[in-house]
Amino acid sequence: MTIAANLGYPRIGPKRELKTALEAFWAGKLGEAELQSTAAALRAGARAVQQGSGISHVPSADFALYDHVLETVCAFGLVPPGYGWSGEGPVSLATMFALARGARGRAAERAAGIPGDAVALEMTKWFDTNYHYVVPRLSAAMRPRLLDDRWTRALREGLQHGTRTRPVLLGPISLLLLSKTEDGTRPLDLLPAMLPAYADALRFLAEAGAVWVQVDEPCLVTDLPSGAEDAYRTAFRALAEAAPGLNLLLTTYFEGLRDNLQLAASLPVAGLHVDLVRAPGQLPAVLEALPRDRWLSLGVVDGRNVWRTDLRAALAQLRAAEAAGFGKRLMVAPSCSLLHVPHSLAMETALDPALKRRLAFANEKLKEVAVLARAVDEAEKAVAAAFEESDRALAEARADERLHDAGLAARLAAVAPEMERRTSSYPTRAAAQAARLGLPELPVTSIGSWPQTAEVRSLRARLARGELDKASYDAEMERMIAEAVRWQEEIGVDVLVHGEFERNDMVKYFGEQLAGYAFTKHGWVQSYGSRCVAPPIIWADVSRPKPMTVRWSAYAQSLTDKPMKGMLTGPVTMLQWSFVRTDIPRETVCRQIALAIRDEVADLEAAGIPIVQIDEPAFREGLPLRKADRDDYLRWAVACFRLSASPVRDETQIHTHMCYSEFNDIIESIAAMDADVISIETARSNMELLDAFAVFDYPNEIGPGVWDIHSPRVPSAEEMARLAARAAERIPRRRLWLNPDCGCKTCGWAEVKPAMANLVAAARQLRARAV
Repeated sequence: MTIAANLGYPRIGPKRELKTALEAFWAGKLGEAELQSTAAALRAGARAVQQGSGISHVPSADFALYDHVLETVCAFGLVPPGYGWSGEGPVSLATMFALARGARGRAAERAAGIPGDAVALEMTKWFDTNYHYVVPRLSAAMRPRLLDDRWTRALREGLQHGTRTRPVLLGPISLLLLSKTEDGTRPLDLLPAMLPAYADALRFLAEAGAVWVQVDEPCLVTDLPSGAEDAYRTAFRALAEAAPGLNLLLTTYFEGLRDNLQLAASLPVAGLHVDLVRAPGQLPAVLEALPRDRWLSLGVVDGRNVWRTDLRAALAQLRAAEAAGFGKRLMVAPSCSLLHVPHSLAMETALDPALKRRLAFANEKLKEVAVLARAVDEAEKAVAAAFEESDRALAEARADERLHDAGLAARLAAVAPEMERRTSSYPTRAAAQAARLGLPELPVTSIGSWPQTAEVRSLRARLARGELDKASYDAEMERMIAEAVRWQEEIGVDVLVHGEFERNDMVKYFGEQLAGYAFTKHGWVQSYGSRCVAPPIIWADVSRPKPMTVRWSAYAQSLTDKPMKGMLTGPVTMLQWSFVRTDIPRETVCRQIALAIRDEVADLEAAGIPIVQIDEPAFREGLPLRKADRDDYLRWAVACFRLSASPVRDETQIHTHMCYSEFNDIIESIAAMDADVISIETARSNMELLDAFAVFDYPNEIGPGVWDIHSPRVPSAEEMARLAARAAERIPRRRLWLNPDCGCKTCGWAEVKPAMANLVAAARQLRARAV
């Protein structure tokens, strides 16, 4: 019988219940028992939904209070010193959250022995998604062992409620390859010490009644480093020997296995999962390579996007596997965990009905998986109604004339090479900008947003409900902007921002003003911890009907003689942080967005804005996982940024911002973007990310973040000055800016005001040292 399986389910709750509970817990308004009770209720609800949808293999231990990578290292005691953990016994919630968020010296942290200056671990993107994981920091001195058996606990929780789940375990090789080491040890050198802890986890699962365990090894779809193949063989031989009766499902996703296929097929596991959404072409090779005594799990339902599945096309893939001899050992599944899509379409009552019929969120995707499994076993006629509905939705989409804009197509065709470059080279532009702006050495600025307080959110909600008219709302926004401008002038910020109080989200705000975008009311997905985003849906050609930001930036500039930055989201990020249509190439969609942003840049310059920042935090996120595929992406991504940034005169300064990314392998492409100033996240990595700029002579100006805004702690002026001094060892001071590492939207004024004052003080300290 074909098994309908799932790899992972959204954690945050249909109404973001986890976010609410976490933030109440951090604020001291909710106890640990209440937080855990909320988490247990969310897990129970998830099991019920999946079982009710016809899923036979329901995952467990895919839930995490903050991040599954972080919880895995805490379970194994892989905690660096300085976070209050003694080295014995389970890691406390206080320590786990200090690793994720840093410390603030609160009572619970003091009680756990956590120093008030504990800095959060580095955070970066989970492969090419917008989910962020906490990067483990390992050393040879650590003694991995199973201190918190979260996997057996999750299994037993399901059994108590009548569900035998399939625990999900991040595999040892991927865990190590996603980590960083402090003492020069290569991550894979730590494998011998890690394996006994993993063996204990599997042995206890077998004793508790587990039948299958899902071992996620997403690094198998990447270019493996030297020694990784031997490490995989060593690791999985040890895992298989630890619990001989346990069925291990080796799970890969986000790409095809390619040159790692023979390795994956040779490992001693009961089954293999492959992603046929991202890499449908790998199926013939997989069918040839995988022994017939293994189970084959095919990810034919897209776990990364919101479009409904072409059931006939997916069934054809499953039939091919059946014909190849896997008919009795076949699993149907999403391509990856459903963590990356919203919970359910059920609450979306305001979407265009025709568009809604083309969509499938997590709960709808579960039903598609179950329908396909049944179609394999009972023939298509057993689920004829579902197939007919799929056919109608696809036909309706193909016939929808609203998808295409002939005028936009003509404009794209007319884009000439000179439109993708500035008129003059950087040295000429830098001289013109210095004369216009008159900035001091080490100019201080921020990334763009100031806190979105309860007052800001209330005003927006009242406007949406019709309780506040637009004129009154705009007047309140102007008041907040004026207060922020005055405060920045008072503390001595050199380049000001208006604060983005009128913006709900850096993508949604723009998408709401562009043609071709649609929005959900409850389509939330987790970005990290309690941070959730509701990605818009690009369903048709994208264009800009009218200016989007000029009114607010021009107003802010009118209040000050200091330079004001106009703040825009770049085309690559607008693409990456949306659910994107699949009927045309992503490059084409990105170029459409680039033209819209280009028009906004030109209008900001015409309104007298001297600096325009085009944020591209997702630039590296879009990078293909395989090096062989990267040149084409980098070609069009750089071209799209330059198309958006190049209509201005030499004296207008173009900034860009990137965060939580490794730049070493794409530094030349970042330079090719030719932004006058780039600001990047470096605080959590202690300026480690600037190593790329030490090896490569980056020609333009750089603002390394010296304050981690995702941690609630307020760094001192001395700490920021120390980080900035480290940056000055790699970047000439004349090309160095000082700024936070990201926007301050999710912070509170209680942290932002003293931190920004300390940042200005740090700049003054450094300027004084140079005299």
